[in-house]
Amino acid sequence: MSAGRILVIDDDPQIRRAMRATLTSHDYQVNDARTGEEGLEALRAATYDLVLLDVNMPGMGGVETCRLIRSGSEIAILMLTVSASEKEKVEALDAGADDYITKPFSMPELLARIRAALRRMPQPPGQADLQPLLSKGVQIDLAARQVTVGGRASRLTAKEHDLLSYLLARPNKTVAHRELLQAVWGPDYGDELEYLRVFINRLRKKIEPDPSKPRFLITDAWAGYHFHLPQ
Repeated sequence: MSAGRILVIDDDPQIRRAMRATLTSHDYQVNDARTGEEGLEALRAATYDLVLLDVNMPGMGGVETCRLIRSGSEIAILMLTVSASEKEKVEALDAGADDYITKPFSMPELLARIRAALRRMPQPPGQADLQPLLSKGVQIDLAARQVTVGGRASRLTAKEHDLLSYLLARPNKTVAHRELLQAVWGPDYGDELEYLRVFINRLRKKIEPDPSKPRFLITDAWAGYHFHLPQ
C-alpha cells in the first residue's frame, strides 16, 4: 500500500535521484520535475498528496510556483530552502507552503517533515457535531472546509482547517503557541512562531470581513491566540 504520492520539483538531478530512491524505499510513489513550469504541468496531469518544492530554481522560482499551486489546490507543500533567514521562510509560508526544510538536511529529517505535512490533527471530542458557524455574513463550515464571507467562498487547506478547528473547539480560550504548533504540526514543533503568524494571517484573510480588524481570530500578546465566538 502506498504511503502517498509525492511530486519533487527541483532543478538539481542529484537531489531528485536521492529523493526518489529514499522516498520509494519508504513506500511513497514519486514523480519529479526539473522546473516550476514542469511541476505545474505534472500537477495538472495527475493527483498528488504532497509537493516537495525547491525555492531557488532557474526560470519560475519556487515561491512563485508555490503561489500558483496554492491558488488552485489544497495540496500539502513542503519548501526546500538554502537560507535559514526568517524572511525567506516567511515568504515561503506566505506563498502557501505548509512547512519548509533548510538544505542541507538529512533524509530522516525530510521524512519527518513529510509526515508532519501530511499529518491530520486528531479530531477533538464533539468536533464532528460542530454546526457551521453563522455570524454577520460569515459562515464557517468545518466539515466542508469552506468559509463564506459576504457571499465570497474560500477553501481551507488541511493545515488551515486543523488550526481553525483547534481554536474553534476552544472558543474564547487562549491557546498557547506551543500547544497550537504541536496540535497542528506535531510533537516535534513548538518554537516556530512564524508558522502561526503566517497561518493566522492567511486565515484572517479568509474568514474576517476586515482582516486588519479581526473579530474572530484574536492575538493574545505574548501568550497565544483565541477564537472569539460571539455570544
